[in-house]
Amino acid sequence: MFRRGRALAAGVLAAGLALAGGVASATTPASAEPVTISFLTHWGPDTVALLQASVDAYHKDHPNVTVEIKAVPFGDLLTTVRAQAGGSAAPTIAGIYDLWLPELVRDGIVAPAPDAVATDVTTNWGASTASAATVAGSVYGVPNEIDLYSLNYNKKLFTEAGITAPPKTWDELIAAAEKLTKRDGDTITQQGFGLINSWAAGVVHPFASLLASNGGSLITDGKPTLDSKQATETFALIENLVSGVKVTDPTMGTADANTAGPFLDNFVSGKTGMIIMANWWESALKAGMGDDTLADIGTAPIPVGPSGDGAHSISYSWMTVVSAKASAAEQAAAWDFLTWLNGPTSGKDGASAMADILQSMGILPSRTSDVAAYSTKLTRPFMEGYVKELANAKPFPIVLGGQEFTEALQKQIEAIEFGQASAADAQATAQSDAVSILEQANPGGATTAGTTAGTTGG
Repeated sequence: MFRRGRALAAGVLAAGLALAGGVASATTPASAEPVTISFLTHWGPDTVALLQASVDAYHKDHPNVTVEIKAVPFGDLLTTVRAQAGGSAAPTIAGIYDLWLPELVRDGIVAPAPDAVATDVTTNWGASTASAATVAGSVYGVPNEIDLYSLNYNKKLFTEAGITAPPKTWDELIAAAEKLTKRDGDTITQQGFGLINSWAAGVVHPFASLLASNGGSLITDGKPTLDSKQATETFALIENLVSGVKVTDPTMGTADANTAGPFLDNFVSGKTGMIIMANWWESALKAGMGDDTLADIGTAPIPVGPSGDGAHSISYSWMTVVSAKASAAEQAAAWDFLTWLNGPTSGKDGASAMADILQSMGILPSRTSDVAAYSTKLTRPFMEGYVKELANAKPFPIVLGGQEFTEALQKQIEAIEFGQASAADAQATAQSDAVSILEQANPGGATTAGTTAGTTGG
C-alpha cells in the first residue's frame, strides 16, 4: 500500500536527505574516466545508512564511479522522478512501485535493461515477479521486494474479549469486531476493526484483499469489474463496519504516505483490535512497540467473504530502474551496481545486500536465492503468516492509468467511511470513474502491462 503506497515507521522517514559515497562500475576498468550516478529512494536515514554501507563495500573494488544517494518522502517519489526526468538533476537509479512502470516506460523516462540484466531477472526471480518489471516483452527494472497483506490482531485484546481464534470469514470478522469495540456513549474508544484513510494504497490494497477473498477482482482482462456481485458485497462490508455495526471509527485511521500517524498509534496503543496490513509494517510495529510487545500481535489470512473460495491477499512489488536520459557510461555503471547489489555475493551467507537491507525493515526479498538464504528468519512468528499466504496472493493489476485508478477508488471508499455516499452510490461512481480513467489511459484498448508477483518462487 504502498508503501509505497506505504507508510514508513515513525521516526524513520527523512525528507530531502542526501548522502554520498563512491563506487565504480564493474564493467569499467580501473583506468576509465570517472562517472557520477545517483540513487533516488524513499527510505529513511537508518535504511539509507545500510545502503551507504553497501556502496562503501562496492567502492573497495570499483573506485571510478561516484554514487550519490538521495532520499525523499514516498509521497514525493513519483513526482520527483517525473519532474526531474530529462534534466541534469535526474536520478540515474530510482526505486519505484511496480504500478508506476508502464507509464514511465510510455513516457520514455526509464531505460530497458541490457540483455545480461534481463536474463538475470528472468532467471533468478519468479516468473510473476519478473513480469512486474516487464513491459511489452522488455525488462525495465531489477525487482527487489514483494509485499502482501494479512489480518493483524492484538492477542491481548482478543483474550480480554474472550475470542479464541482470529476470524476466518466476514461474519466472524464482524462478530469479533463487535466484541472488541468499546464505547463511551456514542464515542468509540476502542475500535474492533481499523481502516486506513488519507493514503491511496493504504485504502485500496486492504479493500482489494477483501474483494479477492470474496472471489472478486478490481480489473479483469483489462476492464474494471467494480460492478460485480463480489464488489457489491465488499463495498457493503465497509459500510456495515462503519455505519451498520459501528465497529470502525474513520477518525482513528488517518494516515498518509509519509507517516502511519493515528492509524499506527491507535493499533500500537491497543485502541484498535484488528487491521489488514502489509508485511513491511513489522518495522513500524517494532519502532512503536518493541520486540517484546510485538509478540502480542498475531497474523492470520484475510477473512473469506460470502462469495469467496478462500483467503487471497493482494500482492505488489518494488524494483529499481535506470533513467533513459542518463549517458551510456552512467547507464552501464548503474546497471552494474544494481546487478551486484541484488546479487548473491554482495550480502551475507548467500543473500544479496539488497535482501539484507529489506529484511532490516521486515520486508520480503523476491530474488529466489534471497528467499532461500533467509528461509529460517522468514519463519519468525510475525512474518511466517505472510510467507504462508504468498502462494494464495493475487497480484494488484499493473495497467496504464493504474495510479489514477487507485486514487479514484480511494475517494469512493473514503466517501463510504465518512458517510458522504452510500455503498451503492460509491460503487457506481467507482466503476464509472475506472472505466473513464482506463479508456483515456489506453485509447488502443490494451490496458495490462504486467502483473505483480503472487509468489516469490515462480
